[in-house]
Amino acid sequence: MTSVRARVTVVVPVLDDATALAHCLERVGRQTRPPDQVVVVDNGSTDASAAVARAHGARVVTEPRRGIPRAAATGYDAATGDVIVRCDADSLPDRRWLERLVAPLERDPRLDAVTGLGVFRDGPRGLRVMLTVVYLGAYYVTSHLALGHTVLWGSNMALRRTSWTAVAASVHRDADVHDDMDLAFALGPARRIRLVPVVVGVSARSVRGGAQMRRRFGRARTTLELNWRTSPPWLRWRDRLHRGV
Repeated sequence: MTSVRARVTVVVPVLDDATALAHCLERVGRQTRPPDQVVVVDNGSTDASAAVARAHGARVVTEPRRGIPRAAATGYDAATGDVIVRCDADSLPDRRWLERLVAPLERDPRLDAVTGLGVFRDGPRGLRVMLTVVYLGAYYVTSHLALGHTVLWGSNMALRRTSWTAVAASVHRDADVHDDMDLAFALGPARRIRLVPVVVGVSARSVRGGAQMRRRFGRARTTLELNWRTSPPWLRWRDRLHRGV
């Protein structure tokens, strides 16, 4: 297939994470394939996050109603690129990240979204890889069973803006859900999401402590409950197998 060069917008939600955001945006600014637009969504920060974003040339969009689902959706709405790339403030991509992440979408017009991998860059050195494999492996496997197709991971993903606009009214912006999984639910088994071998470094803070883990499991439960009301897994798998997606 012939590749068509797409305009790319990078979206980064942030809440009081100025130091990590600075490191992230420095990496984004040194890409072999520079983004056409960077949108940082300030989700009510009280630190210098917005100033850091502007200093790195990003467009700052304010979303005062706190919550990653609302902030991420606001960023996608503001994107003007053909492809929307999402990472988090603590994501540390290498120089070829955008080049490699966007390429499958440019090569295959039938593809709606891609999602990559990550590795924890902090925590006990000998446990980082094992913890990453267990955490991300469990997320991708269990989510695939629940959705009937590949899930998205918000720290390292990309989707077509046309795919976002098609489902923007269906995502749960005001619920305490995992926004990436919720977006994958909205895209559904009729659209194509591919897991690609593109890796970013991420902080292990998301899996530290019992309270954090309880919060994450609670969000997963809410995400499943809301989406399974209208689209239970057996129907999603039926639709996927019927369409051969």
